Amino acid sequence: MVVRANSLVVTEVRMESGPGLLGAADVRRLAEALGVAPTKSLGQNFVHDANTVRRIVRIAGVAAGEQVLEVGPGLGSLTLGLLETGAGVTAVEIDERLAAALPDTAADRLPGAAARLTVVTGDAVRVGVPGEPLRLVANLPYNVAVPILLRLLADVPSLVSGVVMVQAEVGERLAAAPGSKIYGSPSVKAAWYGAFSLAGTVPRGVFWPVPNVDSVLVRFERAAPPGDEALRRSVFRLVDAAFVQRRKTLRQSLAPVLGGAPSASEVLERAGVDPALRGERLDVDRFVEIARAIEG
Repeated sequence: MVVRANSLVVTEVRMESGPGLLGAADVRRLAEALGVAPTKSLGQNFVHDANTVRRIVRIAGVAAGEQVLEVGPGLGSLTLGLLETGAGVTAVEIDERLAAALPDTAADRLPGAAARLTVVTGDAVRVGVPGEPLRLVANLPYNVAVPILLRLLADVPSLVSGVVMVQAEVGERLAAAPGSKIYGSPSVKAAWYGAFSLAGTVPRGVFWPVPNVDSVLVRFERAAPPGDEALRRSVFRLVDAAFVQRRKTLRQSLAPVLGGAPSASEVLERAGVDPALRGERLDVDRFVEIARAIEG
């Protein structure tokens, strides 16, 4: 099934290397046939190594019969690895040419698998996700990885776990613990939804074109959120304020959202949090306590 905003005519491309996952030559051939030149603005770096693809799928624990959400399938390397397990895949792709070609690639490489593939054309930050996918497995566009991830966790409650490939710096922040230099707003917001951990590195050479940054795999397991949507919005507002200027104390950084320094100190003390601490010392549960203390 293909869901797309505009109808496109796509040249049929037959792979010379036979059925199975895509190799480097296949990726380049497909891109040339579709007139696709990878763009930095869309974060297009296509994986062409079958071992890397199968490693990601294995770490994600994808099983036959499950429904998986993939964002940014590109030319279909990871899509094929997911379909190879017998899982169903909902793939969200912003590039209309790539979205239109994906079902043909699946049909060519894995006969019968295209029936388990749903392609949604649109921006993953906004587009609706059909069905109830169980896992998120994706090579996320590096320039918008965090907004996409947080949006999907908020709007697709069926997701219970996943593995995403992101820029190393971003992945380390998502998995960072309180007190570290890289702990920040993405770390706290991700923790609202569950546990995040690093699951390995990915060599630059498995991509085309080769990126100028390192990549890592980040694994997550969803947990019950510490509160409702109203509390989440309050917590995220506090988190954003706490990390605008990392060197400021909570008394200083939260004053604009808590009504001034005296009020900020009162709220923090009511929550049992030292006003002289900095935001990087607090885990998500402490931010929750502050948000609840605002109401007195």
